[in-house]
Amino acid sequence: MKKAVLSLSGGMDSSTVLLHLLANGYEVTALSFDYGQKHHIELKRAAELVEYINENGYKGKIRYQCITLIGLKEMISSNLVKGGDDVPEGHYEEDNMKDTVVPNRNKIFSSIIQAVALSIANEHDCDVKIAMGIHAGDHAIYPDCRQEFRNADYKAFTEGNWDAERVTYYTPYLQGDKLDILKDGERCCEHLDLEFDEVYKRTNTSYKPDSLGRSDYKSASSVERIEAFIALGKKDPVEYIDGWNVAKTHVEGILSDHINNKLNSDHFNEMNDNVE
Repeated sequence: MKKAVLSLSGGMDSSTVLLHLLANGYEVTALSFDYGQKHHIELKRAAELVEYINENGYKGKIRYQCITLIGLKEMISSNLVKGGDDVPEGHYEEDNMKDTVVPNRNKIFSSIIQAVALSIANEHDCDVKIAMGIHAGDHAIYPDCRQEFRNADYKAFTEGNWDAERVTYYTPYLQGDKLDILKDGERCCEHLDLEFDEVYKRTNTSYKPDSLGRSDYKSASSVERIEAFIALGKKDPVEYIDGWNVAKTHVEGILSDHINNKLNSDHFNEMNDNVE
């Protein structure tokens, strides 16, 4: 049996990677991390998704563990962590989205994931994949989502551990975007005989869910998710604070403004080039 380790945040991307791995015959160790994030609902959704998959024919295929990083939120500064300022709203390309960076978060996670993957490789005398949902749409404001970071991180891992070459990375969506991820989710659900809506209602992408766990539709993470569902032509099965229609209309307005601003900027640059 092929083996993989996955950081299962409870979001759309990593949840789809879980489906992808199962559809391709992997036995998966899925790890979630409680680091004091305001959107703590994502951990509940991750556990619910694993339970749903287990109950629908895949019991024993997923080993799930939520790892609590006690005290971390008291020591780091980010608007995503409890005690930080409000999470900013808008499109990911706006400057204030840097406030959503959690310092060195992915390095902290990757160190634990690498240790688990190498332990599995040694215990079972096999190769192990570390699967990730990073994609072409991951933004420049998150340096630890860049391939340069991944390469340096993997080099440090192999330099610091015996037999670390038995662990390699698997990034099925590296050249795709959120829409490509959802399309693969559709294919995997069909292959696994799972209900698409039942899977994706057990995910969370919102950085600003309300006390009932309903998603906002103004934070950048939510805008990007809603944009992908619009492009797919499907209603997002998660519950939004003011309902799907309001969320969809809001994001369509943001996308329209974003396109118009880009066209105006391109036109201005073209005029300047002609003057020169």
